[in-house]
Amino acid sequence: MSLITIIWSMLSSACLTLAGINLLIWCKNPKARANLVFSLAAVSTAAFAFCELWMMWAETTTAFATALKWAALPGWLVSLSLVGFVHLYLRAGRPWLAWTVYGVRTLALLLNFMVGQNIIFMEITHLRRIPFLGETVSVAEGVRNPWMVVGQLGLVLLVVFIADAGVTAWRRGDRRKALTVGGSVVFFTIVATGQSLLVFWGIVQAPITASLFFFGVVAVMGYELSYDALRASLLDRQLQVSEAGLRESEERMNLAVDGAHFGIWIRDLVRNQIWATDSWRALFGFKKTEPLELESILQRIHSEDRDVVRMLLARAIENNGSYEAEYRLILPNGEMHWIASHGRVEFDVNGKPILVRGLSHDITERKAAGQETQNLRDEIAHVGRVSMMGQLASALAHEISQPLGAILRNAEAAELFLQNASPDLDEIRAILDDIKKDDQRAGSVIDRMRGLLKRHSLEKRPVEVGELVGDTVALVRADAVARQVKLELEIQDGLPLVSADRVHLQQVLINLIFNGMDAVNNGLEAPRVRVTAQLDGAQAVEIAVSDDGHGIPADELVHIFDPFFTTKPNGMGMGLPISRTIIEAHGGRIWAENNNGGGAVFRFTLPILDEVATK
Repeated sequence: MSLITIIWSMLSSACLTLAGINLLIWCKNPKARANLVFSLAAVSTAAFAFCELWMMWAETTTAFATALKWAALPGWLVSLSLVGFVHLYLRAGRPWLAWTVYGVRTLALLLNFMVGQNIIFMEITHLRRIPFLGETVSVAEGVRNPWMVVGQLGLVLLVVFIADAGVTAWRRGDRRKALTVGGSVVFFTIVATGQSLLVFWGIVQAPITASLFFFGVVAVMGYELSYDALRASLLDRQLQVSEAGLRESEERMNLAVDGAHFGIWIRDLVRNQIWATDSWRALFGFKKTEPLELESILQRIHSEDRDVVRMLLARAIENNGSYEAEYRLILPNGEMHWIASHGRVEFDVNGKPILVRGLSHDITERKAAGQETQNLRDEIAHVGRVSMMGQLASALAHEISQPLGAILRNAEAAELFLQNASPDLDEIRAILDDIKKDDQRAGSVIDRMRGLLKRHSLEKRPVEVGELVGDTVALVRADAVARQVKLELEIQDGLPLVSADRVHLQQVLINLIFNGMDAVNNGLEAPRVRVTAQLDGAQAVEIAVSDDGHGIPADELVHIFDPFFTTKPNGMGMGLPISRTIIEAHGGRIWAENNNGGGAVFRFTLPILDEVATK
């Protein structure tokens, strides 16, 4: 037997052996699709090697042309399987580029059977016998097929796809895989393609030996899959040791967590198994021997909280982090409990997640106490709004008296017109239209008072800051005129929306504006209160109310937001604490400071809507 036959036969046997092993692995584990694709690549390489032997021992041009034509089929399969393996194993590669490789290589395969004797030669005119590895083999000469460029383009795109996937894996941190798989496959593919092109274009007189380089690709792919299998075996042994340690400490752990009313659970991501302490099972309503699955646990979480918990767990696994969550739990008997959970993910030396450890405890009583506190805050806020209405009463009466007086005068004028024998109906219609507008104006003022008097909790909605500040200033402007205080307003253009309760924010603004007017009604010649709204960085909007008064003494400034602390002779000391409660409930902050030129300024911030802030 010749040396060539021995080498190519051994190469084919090795490929078929590797293909059989990995095909068996895929049969045992259908999720191991990379092993299936590898088997296809190995079988295709063996078939290509057979076609190469066929061409080297061909005696006629017809036999050589037939072998070259059928070699295109395993070559096409090798290209497709390489794309699939790189995409599955490296988890990288642009899909559109992969489909382009598939399309161009498939087009080249079709042209191979449709145009000329094959895609390389329109016609093989004769065979040349040349020495190779101590033997004499055949190489073809003839008329080149111009469609050969399509096949060559497909090979170039294949190299580009693999290189791009390798770069993506490198940037992601999988540098060993990027080098061994991406780098090696690109190298052997370029060498195999280059050798074939040199032979096909007649630059080098040699037989086609691309299967030798394809075998290098197969060897690299097989090594990587074997390495993963070995790593999985080592990980399995580590998990067995870990389980033994867990069993030894389980009783001590149960004793500790039962005393602290905590429940612990551990999720094995490799084996897809969940272990939990007895206290955790009792907390979630599972029996001691009942098997645990993630989906059955999630189904006991309230439907409104379930997707949030699922997302937090997935994000912790993907982003190498921990998670914290508070959610409602519905037990089998229908009871609802509030649960607080936090945990972290454990990773192996290669950065793959293997375990999730979590701690859970019942916070139902704490939530109930928090709700009672919030209800009390709402009651205090309501009392504050009602007391503030006493200050607004005179201003509202003044503002309502104007449209009511206009309605009376228009009604008297209409009565005079109707006393005529031929009244002017157009004039009467105009008078009635004026009466309607004045009535709507008075109703709008009353609606504002009703909104402030309503007792309700925070109802956050998208709010335009400029419109809110403008409406509030309009509400107190009549009182400012009565006090002879100049009320200035400055709003930055294009302020983004905030998520807020409109009525509560109006309460805060009115409180601050009245405090400012009280501060300047102390004999100043030109009392002034200024309201501004502007951006505070990229995540918040700042609203400020400043005055030209005497400012706040330094020793009182630190206590200005304390409950029942007041600088007014008849003040209750609740306006500013209530305002701080409202602003903090919105996720903002409020503070006071003295102006350099005299007077004080109160500022508070409001977070911008999430979808606006992330743009």
